[in-house]
Amino acid sequence: MLPRKPLGFLIFAALAVAAAAFVWFGLPHDREVKSLGLFLVKLLPFVFATEAVARLDVEWAKRLKLPLITLPIAFLVFFLYFVPKIFFYGGVETGTRESFYALYYHVLTLTPLIIMTITLANRLGGGTAALSRRLAYGMLLLMLSGLEDFAFLTVNDHTDPAYATIPAVWDWASHMTVFLGHPPTRNEAYAFIIVHVVLALLVFFSPQRWWDALANRVRPRGARSESA
Repeated sequence: MLPRKPLGFLIFAALAVAAAAFVWFGLPHDREVKSLGLFLVKLLPFVFATEAVARLDVEWAKRLKLPLITLPIAFLVFFLYFVPKIFFYGGVETGTRESFYALYYHVLTLTPLIIMTITLANRLGGGTAALSRRLAYGMLLLMLSGLEDFAFLTVNDHTDPAYATIPAVWDWASHMTVFLGHPPTRNEAYAFIIVHVVLALLVFFSPQRWWDALANRVRPRGARSESA
């Protein structure tokens, strides 16, 4: 039987997921609000999620290391689904090359801000210095991994034949090119992604003593250490 404290959180979290699935898959994706009732229904996932977060037992979450699991997952939902969709609909399908480049620059400038917002919120909520470093550096590695480039190719319905299948050479992936010295082939891009994901997982789940040692090096003399 579940402990009583997490029960309220789990109930509202389940309601939030169910409501979000209903809104996303069961209702039309209209720009206009057609009725007050529909508007209120579309707010339900946010309300349920807020109530779930408000009921979360922080100590229980820390024991299960939920911050190291849920926060990167939330970031990846943004980065691997919504960002590719923004690029696809906002630039590739309807915009000019210049508008796409401007959109691309702004979204990729926004992404580190999202990472730091998540990290700051965790820290202000009582997260340790070690956890803050794990989250920030781990999510940055995921951002730089090339996962978003792969997601762009796979989550969108491309009409351009050049992107209908995974290209043999990723000549647009300049962040890979500067490391490799040449535009990566498909297999080199896959290897680049895997290496960065493995490094991110090591950051998230490496031994706590490594982070304690780092904290001891950077902590002002006389300050108390924190444990994740």
